[in-house]
Amino acid sequence: MADNSSAGKSITLTDNETGKVTHLPVHKGSIGPDVIDIRQLYAETGMFTFDPGYGATGSCVSGLTYIDGDKGVLLHRGYSIDELADKSDFLEVAYLLLEGELPSADVKASFDTAITRHTMVHEQLSTFLRGFRRDAHPMAIMCGVVGALSAFYHDSTDIHDPQQRMVASRRLIAKMPTLAAMAYKYSQGQPFNYPNNQLSYAENFLHMCFSVPAEPYVVDPILADAMDKIFILHADHEQNASTSTVRLAGSSGANPFACIAAGIASLWGPAHGGANEAVLNMLNEIGHKDNIPEYIAKARDKNDPFRLFGFGHRVYKNFDPRAKVLRKACHDVLGKLGVQDPLLELAMELEDIALKDQYFIDKKLYPNVDFYSGIILKAMGFPTSMFTVLFAVSRTVGWIAQWNEMIKDPAQRIGRPRQLYTGPGERPYVDASKR
Repeated sequence: MADNSSAGKSITLTDNETGKVTHLPVHKGSIGPDVIDIRQLYAETGMFTFDPGYGATGSCVSGLTYIDGDKGVLLHRGYSIDELADKSDFLEVAYLLLEGELPSADVKASFDTAITRHTMVHEQLSTFLRGFRRDAHPMAIMCGVVGALSAFYHDSTDIHDPQQRMVASRRLIAKMPTLAAMAYKYSQGQPFNYPNNQLSYAENFLHMCFSVPAEPYVVDPILADAMDKIFILHADHEQNASTSTVRLAGSSGANPFACIAAGIASLWGPAHGGANEAVLNMLNEIGHKDNIPEYIAKARDKNDPFRLFGFGHRVYKNFDPRAKVLRKACHDVLGKLGVQDPLLELAMELEDIALKDQYFIDKKLYPNVDFYSGIILKAMGFPTSMFTVLFAVSRTVGWIAQWNEMIKDPAQRIGRPRQLYTGPGERPYVDASKR
């Protein structure tokens, strides 16, 4: 960790049994809370800190993403997420996260071309993918296939070679939409589509998912724009569970493809990447907009197991800045498609209530990014099993940027959390005949 304790500030820890005093240095970030450096705590006191879930622990130094949950702020390299979603595109945000600055027009064109030329995957990967059961969950396929990339691209697995790291990073960003579309097509029993290098990143993904040989598929610009915004809004989100998993795997020296596969496995959990899928499951349970009052009453009842998904956020205490961007995209998509779906009508009714009802307002249960992304993806025609896969496509950019940052950090060590042991103390072995 860089020494940012310019004023020499420290925290004093006093053992009230022995009177021993320990001074812990305090470090300052560019913005956000200061951190107490506890690296010498065990050596000084013989004690560990206890923080289940690491909710109050800074595990790394990072210059990528900053979140202020109280104010509803999300910054990528200092740029607000709403401005990026409004003025940028996904590949420009990818470059920003990887390189630290927005590219010039020429550099942007070169980067876009480099990504586009890596979108195809080794032809043997389609054979590998076909080894899964036809009804395999797409996330199970993604875990396996992304991890297998290291078996196909040996020339970009040396983590100590900057050129190989760069190639691996671009390959992962480029190939994830192709693999995701293949997983979708496989689940539908349809032939795989090759990438179309004439299309943008989001357009190409929609083409690979929905184009069929019998009918030409024309990508609607409103849908492509919404898809691009979904990718931008999910690109990175600081040290969440999957990002921490990627960093922890990477700290051992694992190759980048294995690290991203580990991130996908973590993302698969319903408490993390499965939130927008949970929104659709909740809407299915409610069934019809006439049932909303009954389910709001159930949500208010602490003894009722029913929970509202897609409202409020663990990090954002007042509003989710990503949801504000996606709300407009959601209404644009529904307006363009003119979808007559009772479930989507129910969702819009629930949104209207959440924005006006005093209970929702008092509890700060605002519609979050998962609420709107789930509705958009359903309207586009994606099954709920694909929702987390699309999350993985966009989050790969953040994962790989975080991984690169970690590899370059000279202070990086292999992750090794400690524990509070509560099992039995040492005891003698008893022969089986005497137990």
